[in-house]
Amino acid sequence: MSGEVVIAYLAAGVLFIRSLGGLSKQETAQDGNGYGVLGMTLAIMVTGVSWMSRDGIVVRDAAGHFTGAAWSSAGALFVAMAAATVLGGTLARRVEMTGMPELVAVLHSFVGLAAVLVGVSSYLSPVGAPSEVATEQMVHLIEVWAGAAVGAITLTGSIVAWAKLRGTLTGKPLLLPGRHLLNAGLALAIVGLAVPFVHAPGSEGLSYLLAMVALAAVLGTHLVLAIGGADMPVVVSLLNSYSGWAAAAAGFMLANDLLIVTGALVGSSGTILSIIMCRAMNRSILSVVFGGFGTSEGKAGVAREAVGEVHEMKADEVAHKLVAARTVVIVPGYGMAVSRAQGAVRELTTALRERGIEVRFAIHPVAGRLPGHMNVLLAEAGVPYDMVHEMEPMNVELPRTDIVLVIGANDIVNPGALDEPGSSIYGMPVLEVWKASLTVVLKRGMAAGYAGVENPLFLLDNTRMLFGDARRSVEALVAEVRRPPSA
Repeated sequence: MSGEVVIAYLAAGVLFIRSLGGLSKQETAQDGNGYGVLGMTLAIMVTGVSWMSRDGIVVRDAAGHFTGAAWSSAGALFVAMAAATVLGGTLARRVEMTGMPELVAVLHSFVGLAAVLVGVSSYLSPVGAPSEVATEQMVHLIEVWAGAAVGAITLTGSIVAWAKLRGTLTGKPLLLPGRHLLNAGLALAIVGLAVPFVHAPGSEGLSYLLAMVALAAVLGTHLVLAIGGADMPVVVSLLNSYSGWAAAAAGFMLANDLLIVTGALVGSSGTILSIIMCRAMNRSILSVVFGGFGTSEGKAGVAREAVGEVHEMKADEVAHKLVAARTVVIVPGYGMAVSRAQGAVRELTTALRERGIEVRFAIHPVAGRLPGHMNVLLAEAGVPYDMVHEMEPMNVELPRTDIVLVIGANDIVNPGALDEPGSSIYGMPVLEVWKASLTVVLKRGMAAGYAGVENPLFLLDNTRMLFGDARRSVEALVAEVRRPPSA
């Protein structure tokens, strides 16, 4: 590898690190995205040149002109990049913010598929299928095995996550009898097949490799199927980590230092985010990795039935309470994203603040369908960053709050998570909105949330229900709050 390529890879790596730093805060997220685009553009250009040089392609002839082989290789690279650019651009333009979690899952599956294809291709190349397995080649074969295994798990796990997020598959966990033994058996088989694979002469180990890929695909499918729908944001974060490690493994197989560094950055950051989210939800990261997160075989079906009376309130009544309040906290959920109510929520915030009312937002770590989903929506709507707060400090403030508006949220404000051991979300920290003087829930109906459990919050004496589409309900509140007082 030439010194110029090394310097370019180093520059791209620095840009990727700057990108992660920028994406860690809402205020600098756009700058971080720009750094990432610049770094990836540089990486692709340099990798293309490095690829031609490494494969022995003569770029210029004696007269200094580009050779036919150089033009052919560059053309093939351009066609591949153009096709990927068109596909990615089309998906990005068409997807709504409510569909962003599904898009992220699809992109993760692409990374997993790429790792599998790179593994098979690398094994079938002369380097990957030597006649005699020396120590160096043994290491390479282990890289191929590990990369293809992680890639297959990422591929099928991401497809299942996409289907769950899209609603094609139910959000309820699939709890097969002895599922942990099944996972352990699949993992042992994947490891065990590596022994005959690395010792197979020539390309005769291909059958072992493909069998392992099939087993890893089954394992990835089963792991995500066993995870409850309310915990999908953690799953998306974990799959992001898997995709990073798959990319790093592909980098080892291709001897590409930048791909190794980039994959390690994505994998480690995804792992850190998953651990942070698990701690915020009082969960174990190991239970996420091995499936069954948020589920309990022994407690299924013994949750207490919610009892009480639903107290409904009209938009004008809610608005009257709002204008009489001193402090208001807004808790957004996935329902806000589905109804595209974030713009109306910003208008309501502005109208209340014009009346001198203190308004803050309380964000649960797993609100929505991917990490930071609500933060992105609020930032898109122009809500000031300093008004958006995390769950822990807001739980301290909620008992001193006059009114809490819960917009399209369900499981993240369910008191059963704290006092119902039979609930599938028991042990998950939630926003304790019922401690406010009045809680108003904006919801289409009384249906259960994504976790499929009833919410006793809706039946408490200090809870009022404002039924209807979230955006229309908030728009009605804005109109009432801004209505001049009658003479």
